[in-house]
This record gives sequence, C-alpha cells and structure tokens, in this order.
Amino acid sequence: MSGSGNALRMADAVDAPRALRARLALPDEAATRRLGADLARALTRGDVVALGGDLGAGKSTLARAAIRALAGSDTLDVPSPTFTLVHTYDGTPPVAHFDLYRLGGAGELDELGFEEAAEDGIVLVEWPQRAPEVEARATISIALEAGPEGGRIATIAADPQAGPRLARSLAIRDFLGEAGFGEAPRRAFTGDASARRYETVAVTEGGVPATLVLMDSPRQPDGPPIRDGLPYSRIAHLAEDVVPFVAVAQALTGAGFAAPAIRHADLAAGLLLLDHLGSETLLDEEGRPVPDRYEAAVLCLADLHAAALPATLAVPGGTPYEVPAYDRRAMGIEVELVLDWYMPRVMGRPASASERALFTEIWSGLFDELRAAETGLVLRDFHSPNVIWRPGETGRARIGLIDFQDAVIGPVAYDVASLAQDARVTIAPELEARLVSAYVARRRAEPGFEPFEFERAYAIMGAQRASKILGIFVRLLERDGKPQYLRHIPRIRAYLSRTLGHPSLAALAALYADWGLTAGEDEAASI
Repeated sequence: MSGSGNALRMADAVDAPRALRARLALPDEAATRRLGADLARALTRGDVVALGGDLGAGKSTLARAAIRALAGSDTLDVPSPTFTLVHTYDGTPPVAHFDLYRLGGAGELDELGFEEAAEDGIVLVEWPQRAPEVEARATISIALEAGPEGGRIATIAADPQAGPRLARSLAIRDFLGEAGFGEAPRRAFTGDASARRYETVAVTEGGVPATLVLMDSPRQPDGPPIRDGLPYSRIAHLAEDVVPFVAVAQALTGAGFAAPAIRHADLAAGLLLLDHLGSETLLDEEGRPVPDRYEAAVLCLADLHAAALPATLAVPGGTPYEVPAYDRRAMGIEVELVLDWYMPRVMGRPASASERALFTEIWSGLFDELRAAETGLVLRDFHSPNVIWRPGETGRARIGLIDFQDAVIGPVAYDVASLAQDARVTIAPELEARLVSAYVARRRAEPGFEPFEFERAYAIMGAQRASKILGIFVRLLERDGKPQYLRHIPRIRAYLSRTLGHPSLAALAALYADWGLTAGEDEAASI
C-alpha cells in the first residue's frame, strides 16, 4: 500500500521469520514525528528501542513524538535526558527515555535501572552503541541519517516479536494515505475484550476538524478444533475478518439506522476507516444508566426487529455475505462456557460426565422451546459500551450502533436481554421491566408478534447470555490475563437469579442452585 508519501520499502535481508528490515524516507520534521507516533502504536511492555544516528539526526525528535503518543498528549514536556541520562514517565506500561552519550561505563547503566525499566515497561535509548548490552537487548532498532535529497532516512530493524507489530502500524499509516489522510494524527482508542484494536484519526474536511475511527482487525486464526473438527469460532459463528462488519453496517445504514459509514476499507488486510458516531453512551457522568436513553435504545431495537433485515447482505466489491444462523449448536457451545470455566472456579473441580449430561439435557429442552420464538438480525453485543447516545439527532438516529460483526439470525429477544440486563452496569428490576414493556408495547400492533412467546424467549436467552458471560469473564482472567472483568460477575449472577424465576427455567434454576452458580437472596437484592 502507498499514498502517504513515505511508503515502507522492505529490504531483501531478513534475520528470522517475520523479522522486519526496512528503509523509510522521512522528507521533513513532521514525517519524523509521525514515525515516532506510529512507532508508539506498536510498542508494548518489554520493548527496547535503540535510536542510532549522529548528532542532529533526529533521535530526540523521534523519541519525543513516541513518548507523547504513548502518553496521549501532544503537549507533554519531554526534556532531553542528555545530562540526567534518563527520564521516566508513568503510564501503563511506564516509559523510560535514556540518552547514553555521556555514559561512563556499563556499571553506570546498571545504576540507572536499565534492566528494571526494560522488564517493567517500554525503553527508548539514544546512543545505544555506547552500551553493547542495550543493542543486544533491543527489540527495535532505528538508525537515522541525512537523505540524499534532504530530509532523513530511517533504517529499521525489528525482531520476530516486534517486527509484525511495527510493520502493522506502518501499514496503517499507508492505509490512511490511500484514504487521503496520510498525515493525520493517530491516537489509541478504547478497545474491547477482543483482539481488535481501535484508533482515532484526527482529520480536517472542508476546513472543519473531524475525528474518524480506525478499526484494526486482521483475520483471526481459527484456533484448534474442539468439536466435529471445527474450532470454537466457527461453531459459535464469530467473525474472523471484517467482511461481516462491512455487510451489517451497510444493511443497517441502508435501513435508516445509525451505524458507522465506512470511509475506506482494505478487507484483505482487516483495516477499516469509519465515521465516529460520538462519545456519549447510555450512562451519565457517574456511570449510571439513564433510563430515557435505555428506553430509546430498546425502541430502536424494536424498530430494527420490525424491519426484518434479510440474511443475505451485500458487500461492496465482494461476494454477498450470508449472516449465519444462531442455531442450537452455536448457542450450546456458548452456554457450555459456564460449565468449562465458571463452574470449576466455583466448585473447585471440573464438571463430571453425569453433570455434563444433565446440563446438556436441560439446555437441549430449552433450545427446543425456542422453535416458536421470533427470529431476525441479532447484533449480539447490544449493551452500554456498544450503544452511542447522539443527543443532536432524533428518532432512531439518536442511537448509534457499533460492534455488530458477530451478528447472527436468531431469537431477537437476545438483544433485548443484552440491553435490559447490561453486563457492564447495574440495571434495577424496575428499569428492566420498563424496557421490556416499552419494547412489547412498540411491537404489539405488528401482525404475528406474540408477547407470550417473546417473554419466554427473553427468559431463555437472558439465561443463555448470562451463563455464557460468566464463563467468558473467567476465561478472560485465566486464559487471557484480563482480571478486570471479574468485578462484573456478582451483577451477572444476580441477573441470572432474577431470570431463573421464569417457569420455563425451573429445571435449570434447580440445577444452578445445586451447583452454587447463582446469587443468594442478599446478593441478588443488592443490585
């Protein structure tokens, strides 16, 4: 890809598989700063960046830009560490900026805390040649020199771990160049529990500043087969590339809903440049649900379900996309997460064969009951982090829809339960009842809508979703090292206990109570 004016040029030599070697033209000072910011987007804990070059080559300019990008501040004071030899910056992870021009010897490097800094955070080192151990430890090396026609040339080398990250960041810069925004500043943006990454891109259109969103979602490997020769992602119908997002976004906007318009796309690379729908959510400044906003969101869902979008969706320049069915195998493999991850944490042991058989039998019966449920497009993750409140709009346009790449055709009650039992914020029983009532009232006049069938499907899908999430949150801790989701577990247990009061769930309620998977009365009453 090209178009940014400083396209990546790969050298022939590669030290190891996927290691990076490149020469990059930096025509002006701004290009050097952009490289620093792009470098920052690739860095992670444990990276050591060796910055080589003569006096005045631009090492400090590059380091300063990287540190400011890591801090998310264009005005952060980043003094040169020429005399102090090192400056440190708090953050997650912390950053240390070394200048070894005046280094007295290897012992002095130890006294400066280089090893600790390299283990705990990100380290940028100017004049690394003064300490061979730094060059040996470097995961990324950048040498700056004067260009033959002005500007600078950056010669870049990275090891097999850092190389793909840096190559991806530089490819994103070229992608932005193709879209006409090759010089636009990039900033990290709030992500989610998935492998996708997001950035904001500050642009100017018609003289007016605007913010776009960059979705970085390279195709995900399928993972090992776990059943019938298929990986979990295939069974659960999880998106493995950006095509589903593009297809669903276009269908939603075409039907009059507020999904991000796609400004530029590279489907093969997994890169999308999107309109930014806004930063307000359904919560107030204290993080509490705003009932009127939640009601507007559930009415938007009612309109979406009434619109009955098709299962075959167009993809610009590509093959039509078939939205997968949320079949019993997909729902089943999801609900088993509570058995595989959450139950062992609660009971201190894995489920026995007989317990698994009883669990499967009960859920199979519940899935049978869903045969009469209304089906349609299920966005699948419709709750506060993924719903944008747009106060300047009216009607359904007030609700911005994002994070729908895993959409399926299934029981539409699932999304209502996802909103009314928000996994990230406590929804009181009174507000849940208000939301469900508003949804039913909006749809009651439609031919074929059956409130009783909806109520039953709502209970079953609410229990299915809560069971799945309990498993996912423990898996995020134990497999992915993300403990922050555990704080939501008491809320999910309370939702589950609330839902299990429906008559259709009597057998499941007894089983979960036996296993201690649900909340006690005091815990359930506390949300």
